Amino acid sequence: MTSPDDGATDAETTFADLQIHPAVLQAVKDVGYESPSAIQAATIPPMLAGSDVVGLAQTGTGKTAAFAIPILSKIDPTSKHTQALVLAPTRELALQVAEAFGRYGAHLPGINVLPIYGGSSYGPQLAGLKRGAQIVVGTPGRVIDHLEKGRLDLSHLDYLVLDEADEMLQMGFAEDVERILADTPEYKQVALFSATMPPAIRKITSKYLQDAVEVAVKTKTATAENITQRFIQVDGRRKMDALTRVLEVEEFDAMIIFVRTKQATEEVAEKLRARGFSAAAINGDIAQAQRERTIANLKAGGAKGIDILVATDVAARGLDVDRITYVLNYDIPHDPESYVHRIGRTGRAGRSGTALLFVSPRERHLLKSIERISRQKLIEIELPSVDDVNAQRVAKFNDSISDALNAPGIELFRRLIEDYERDHDVPIADIAAALALESRDGEAFLMTEPPPEKRREREDRGPREDGPGHKKHSTRSDLATYRIAVGKRHKVAPGAIVGAIANEGGLHRSDFGHISIRVDHSLVELPAKLPGKVFKALENTRIQGVLINLQPDRPQKPRRKDS
Repeated sequence: MTSPDDGATDAETTFADLQIHPAVLQAVKDVGYESPSAIQAATIPPMLAGSDVVGLAQTGTGKTAAFAIPILSKIDPTSKHTQALVLAPTRELALQVAEAFGRYGAHLPGINVLPIYGGSSYGPQLAGLKRGAQIVVGTPGRVIDHLEKGRLDLSHLDYLVLDEADEMLQMGFAEDVERILADTPEYKQVALFSATMPPAIRKITSKYLQDAVEVAVKTKTATAENITQRFIQVDGRRKMDALTRVLEVEEFDAMIIFVRTKQATEEVAEKLRARGFSAAAINGDIAQAQRERTIANLKAGGAKGIDILVATDVAARGLDVDRITYVLNYDIPHDPESYVHRIGRTGRAGRSGTALLFVSPRERHLLKSIERISRQKLIEIELPSVDDVNAQRVAKFNDSISDALNAPGIELFRRLIEDYERDHDVPIADIAAALALESRDGEAFLMTEPPPEKRREREDRGPREDGPGHKKHSTRSDLATYRIAVGKRHKVAPGAIVGAIANEGGLHRSDFGHISIRVDHSLVELPAKLPGKVFKALENTRIQGVLINLQPDRPQKPRRKDS
């Protein structure tokens, strides 16, 4: 097993040295890449030579190009048969991989790349399969769906890639992956990429890969040392109050606030605008033109721009804005690698940056995995107090007066104030105070703490049992409980539930809350406002061969005892 360090290889090594197809090499140059990363330099030659490959590498090391470049270099554009299949655990990753194939294959005429995943219309996928796609990138559930209905033909498959294999198995796709592998030709080239090598992955490699070349990339310090990393323990119900305090006290030029869901981006941005902050949201549902306008406004800043961007992980991919000096994790990522990618949006080109993480008491266990992969200790700090916020408000008020004293046009208003003072015999301090009060438009200037009894009630209110037939309340107000028709007697695991519903329903793992597996059914917390198209997409979804029949859970009324 080779174990290169992460990052670029020797300066003398270029993509031109790797004997890749000239058209692919041109596309790589167009993208702006010159030297391959360690995983690319170690993986591309054996894949070009026809060897099976196992790549152990973290996200962000360039592994997509490590398998896309050699596959594109060897594929036959004149044949419309599906020659390459890439399995990915989530639709976001499937789309990302498909886009990468499109970039690197831009100069190969006749190459069609088709992403297939749950939560999207069958129409474009069916049309793409009929048209012929040499490369298919998909999630296991939807791939099996197309296989079972005879829409996807893998009889001419030459290349199979399992991307993020450990994530795939963790989400409950082990049986699906083996089912797909069983449908592929015996002689094919297989590449498996994983961040870790648990026994289940080792079992797949020994069963389906032949004399595989193993490559492990040693990851250096995952986060830049010029990023100050801190966290605040804050209850979920007090997050917006905590965010407001941080924004008022902390210094930053521009900030990205990361949340888990598309809905949360809009809600948080709207609440911030209502509090007077210049904020905007970006998520996967926003049109490209609007995304570009929003990012342009973030780059501009100032009176006509924005200073705060509220985003999901997927929407922020590829975002590089020099003004960003602060990253705030409003929702803690369950994947520690996402944390590394998030805070990498600041502290670039040697500049200093700040990263702050909100952690609820029940999420503190996730800190250890974040610190392990970022290789930095996060410093706990206290939430800014009311006195801190008010001191900052007073300081900003004084600064605004100083700035206005030097502003053009002040002479006119000075004469008006002097006339008012003379005509009404009112002290000038009272006039200034009245004008300042009017500018607040009825809004309180100083922050106050809620009454102690209200604060205790808000902080103590938590999950509780309401009696027979009632379930525990979710600690997240955006979730509701749904019922599915599989349970313990079907030998179902939480990972299988998440995997099936996420990929077929087009949801993200962060959309899931608590999962309770009962004898003959399970209760799953999902977004309260679940669109009708999600129910439609899940109509034929099965787990362990059983239709899940997703529907909102309605508490059973207690039976009346007959006297």
